[in-house]
Amino acid sequence: MSKEELAKKEYEAQPEESEEEQTGQGDGSRQRRRGGGPSSILAPGEKPKNFRKAIMDTLSYMGGYKFAIVVVIFVAALATIFETVGPKVMGRATTLLAEGVMNKIHGTGGIDFDAVAKVLMLTLALYFVGALAQYVQALIMTNITQKIVYRMRRDISEKINRMPIGYFERVQTGEILSRITNDVDTLGQSLSQSISNFIWAIISMVGIVVVMLTINVTMTLIALLVIPLSALVMGLLIKFSQKHFAAQQKYLGIIDGQVEETFSGHLVVKAFNREEAMIEEFDQSNEKLYESAWKSQFLSGLMRPLMRIVSNLGYAAVAVAGGVFCVRGAIGVGDIQAFVQYVKNIGQPIQDIAQIMNQVQSMAAAAERVFEFLNEDEEIDAEGAETEMGEIKGEVEFIHVRFGYKKDQPVIKDFSAKVEPGQKIAIVGPTGAGKTTMVKLLMRFYDVDGGSIRVDGKDIRAFTRKELRDNFAMVLQDTWLFSGTIKENILYGREDATDEEVIAAAKAAKADHFIKTLPGGYDMMLNEDATNISEGQRQLLTIARAVLADKRLLILDEATSSVDTRTEEEIQKAMDALTQGRTSFIIAHRLSTIRNADLILVMDHGDIVEQGTHEELLAKGGAYTELYNSQFEEV
Repeated sequence: MSKEELAKKEYEAQPEESEEEQTGQGDGSRQRRRGGGPSSILAPGEKPKNFRKAIMDTLSYMGGYKFAIVVVIFVAALATIFETVGPKVMGRATTLLAEGVMNKIHGTGGIDFDAVAKVLMLTLALYFVGALAQYVQALIMTNITQKIVYRMRRDISEKINRMPIGYFERVQTGEILSRITNDVDTLGQSLSQSISNFIWAIISMVGIVVVMLTINVTMTLIALLVIPLSALVMGLLIKFSQKHFAAQQKYLGIIDGQVEETFSGHLVVKAFNREEAMIEEFDQSNEKLYESAWKSQFLSGLMRPLMRIVSNLGYAAVAVAGGVFCVRGAIGVGDIQAFVQYVKNIGQPIQDIAQIMNQVQSMAAAAERVFEFLNEDEEIDAEGAETEMGEIKGEVEFIHVRFGYKKDQPVIKDFSAKVEPGQKIAIVGPTGAGKTTMVKLLMRFYDVDGGSIRVDGKDIRAFTRKELRDNFAMVLQDTWLFSGTIKENILYGREDATDEEVIAAAKAAKADHFIKTLPGGYDMMLNEDATNISEGQRQLLTIARAVLADKRLLILDEATSSVDTRTEEEIQKAMDALTQGRTSFIIAHRLSTIRNADLILVMDHGDIVEQGTHEELLAKGGAYTELYNSQFEEV
């Protein structure tokens, strides 16, 4: 079974929890799904879950531009009125010419060219004012839609910073990027085109019908027979095309995820000779995108020619009826010309409405995905949460902490420990024991299900997350550096630091020496993934960043896992100086790095099975001794 089929199958099952939550999230694991995996948006071929809600959400989001929309409607009405009256006025010129010719034939007069000229000048003025109004309408509408798109991207960016960590651990990065780029672009383009065109089409159609009724009621009724037929054709095409537009947006998101994931891991792809497999996987998704895009665009393209055929049928019927009425003397030649022009014109707004409905389908699918993201649950602080922790000492206490990524599958069962200010606490244990989970709870990336975590005697939930995290410095196993200079990356820990403080932090982290050997030194530009320096060097820079932050609470999650033994020894000395006087939590697999810890907590299956100093735990000959000896067994 292919990955796409697995994705469909899992989607249909609608799992409530992420893969990471189901497995309990082992420490240090990198559980990134391949593109097109679970939690990828809509199932293939599905319509938006709630079309009406997607449209109402979009209109509500535009609420701040109500006055501008009213101006657009007014200007559009003005333009339409002038354009609608134009053919009737021009028909008067034709009538004057026809009457003049007949008068000349009968010897009773001639053509009144002055009157014809006045009519033509009036017609020209009407069309000019109408064109000017259309220009103003387009200018205002473009401004509105671009402001909406700007605001939407800004809201998504701000939303990302308020989202819980759990969301990003279960959703592809490319999927989020797709919502910011593809879906917002689709929404913006559809709004820009559909709103102004829809306003014009409705007002134009109403105006044309009113003017046609003033010319001849019977011919108007004949012309209007094409409307229900057009509506039938339009409804059938919309029904068949809607699901393909939804599938098109879905597979755009899947492909974005695959491309982002493949290129970010291109070294691994090449190392395992998986190029062909990745191409095949991409081709499968690309084929699905091609099919859905082809079908949606084909059906969309059918709209205009089919509507033109219907319009031409009405045009022919009106021409025949007009000829009959003209022979009977019930209507003038100029009125027939104007009426035929109106019949031709009324087909255009009908075609435009049909095209707009296709755009609305695409817009609804995109809007639903954007607003689903904007409506995701956020990290919410308790009402009345304190924004000032003051000068903290660094005492941390875990009191009967319970937690599970799934409520019925606890990862931390009953964790209790007390850490005095300035102590260095090491947390060790096998993969999946819950070490990193404890750190995430301490940082409030997740909140405990039971018990509490206290800092200086106060429950950490009593403070805002921002204030709590402002007192921590953190170095993770997975290094993250952004595209910028080395200096800028170190300054990420404290942006107002001086150059001297940056260099001092680099020296403390044993990074100053290698930085000076690089071209440009501290001003060397790192690429997007910082792959132009080694993994160990990247880790040293993140340690320098933590040193510069200078916080009372320090978390080191396998901070030395990517450096060689000699560098590790140097970093260990720097860490000893860094942790001096600070409450430090060190997660380590290399037990040699935490021998001098004040307290070592040995975890297994979410519980503390042993605790004590290095010497005390070795003397017990228990789980810690087994872990320690396993690292020094001879091969």
